[in-house]
Amino acid sequence: MHNSLHNTTTISYIGCAAQVFLLVFFLGTEYFLLTIMCYDRYVAICKPLHYGTLLGSRACAHMAAAAWATGFLYSLLHTASIFSLPLCQGNALGQFFCELPHILKLSCSHSGYLRELGLLGVSGCLALGCFVFIVFSYLQIFRAVLRIPSEQGRHKAFSTCLPHLAVLSLFVSTAAFAHLKPPSISSPSLDLALSVLYSVVPPALNPLIYSLRNQELKDALRIMMTGCFSGAVKCQFSGV
Repeated sequence: MHNSLHNTTTISYIGCAAQVFLLVFFLGTEYFLLTIMCYDRYVAICKPLHYGTLLGSRACAHMAAAAWATGFLYSLLHTASIFSLPLCQGNALGQFFCELPHILKLSCSHSGYLRELGLLGVSGCLALGCFVFIVFSYLQIFRAVLRIPSEQGRHKAFSTCLPHLAVLSLFVSTAAFAHLKPPSISSPSLDLALSVLYSVVPPALNPLIYSLRNQELKDALRIMMTGCFSGAVKCQFSGV
């Protein structure tokens, strides 16, 4: 944001490392939290009588702490690995922020390159495991929802899952395509668009999608909008 506002295209080495660490940390934690939220919906719909036992306050705190700790360790390993590599292909990144694949292209260390690829492979296996868990959970959820006799009950269950599923689908599909697409279709503009879609859009949509399902927040927003509209009308009449 600072570079964009000041129309600059440079960043310090320490700043780039901090940017990589924070980006990987928050994106990794976001993915783990989305996986935990999937488990929350699975228990709420498929095992509602056991919800209080399986997802009490202590269990939720432990899972959230595990997600943040795993994201921190994951980010620390990648940042330490990528910035220990000697960069001999220049210092120009074809991206609007410091991103791992683009930094890796500047490296000339074969062993370091293989080490980072190994870390990426482990990360891919972990991400694939979470994805399989999510798919399995949603298959069970949809089977349970379709067995609900009332249409109102099915609608309520689907409305609980669809916002999470929409954010998750956008996050996973764009991130996977950005890093797994063949080099033949790669271009700076496409890389830029995909990066924005998986790094900016899902976190920005989270408060909107999840908070607006809260009735108290809806009522507060309605009162605020009504107050603003009434204030605007009063100001207009007083001006006349």
